[in-house]
Amino acid sequence: MIRLQPRTETPALLRLAVPVAAALVALALAALPLALAGAPVLRAYASMAQGALGSRFALTEVVTRATPLILTGLAAAVAFRARLYNIGAEGQLYAGALAAVAVGAGAVAAPPALLVPLVLLAGALAGAALMLGPTLARVLLGADEVVTTLLLNFVVLLLVQMMIEGPMKDPMSLGWPQSEPLADAALLPKLVERTRLHAGLLVALAAALLTHLLLARTVAGFAIRAVGASSPAARFAGLPVAGTLVGVGALSGALAGLAGAGEVAGVKGFLAADLSPGYGYAGIVVAMLAGLSPLGTVAAALFVAAVFVGADSMSRAIGVSSYIANLIVAMALIAVLVAGLLTRYHVRLAPGPAAR
Repeated sequence: MIRLQPRTETPALLRLAVPVAAALVALALAALPLALAGAPVLRAYASMAQGALGSRFALTEVVTRATPLILTGLAAAVAFRARLYNIGAEGQLYAGALAAVAVGAGAVAAPPALLVPLVLLAGALAGAALMLGPTLARVLLGADEVVTTLLLNFVVLLLVQMMIEGPMKDPMSLGWPQSEPLADAALLPKLVERTRLHAGLLVALAAALLTHLLLARTVAGFAIRAVGASSPAARFAGLPVAGTLVGVGALSGALAGLAGAGEVAGVKGFLAADLSPGYGYAGIVVAMLAGLSPLGTVAAALFVAAVFVGADSMSRAIGVSSYIANLIVAMALIAVLVAGLLTRYHVRLAPGPAAR
């Protein structure tokens, strides 16, 4: 008979091994549907590795795709640490992109040193404002933020569609719904010439480091961790639970909004309905794979991005649907959730009736 015994302390090596093992298990399990589809499994994985890591262009594509995932992963991680379940990063990303276009498409005339920070700040403020509504509804009314943040995603997407087909539509787009392009001074500089890799990566890495320092080294970070561990105990200890949740909600939304501003100013140069292939939802997977660690989101985002970029290459090479990437990411999430039990519990074999 199997019995789970809570651990008094989780070894650091075990915490590091869990996401790595989950990724390997996901890749192993994905071999089954590949084989059922008639694909040569070893060749498929070789194509995936080559497509993600086999050239300078492939590596820059992986890092480019990882940049918004780092930010949306941070948005989920910091909120989940306080048990504020933000499922609305996708909508907050689009809100940030919309604000970035409103500021950077000619509304403000300024040099790049001023306009780029303004564009990023506008995106962060828009994301924070969007998340404040569900957070206040949770704090003041007890509303379930999972429902409110999820539904707001669809509201924002409809608003974006209305804006890019109406007041913000580019008259030169020949009927295709997209916004006016950002001014050249509002665009993020490229880090590697003739690639899509842009300075938003530096913003994302700085955000990961600052979020780590906030959670690990500040009084506010202690309050966030305490509220996440037990809000009644935190309230009994005199910590401002409501204020902490509002602050966490604003920070989480700001990080997701920053991802949208970065995609507009660094990759696209304009806003369209297909700006995000689901970065907001994938950020939840990134946060869980990272164990809600801000620094861990960087590695988790790189893994998820490599799977998506490699799956596109594999699809072209052997004719298998690139949706296998979604399957691998989903399996990795399930594996890390199951493996998470090993970080919290010892697995013991309890003696049977005869032994007793």
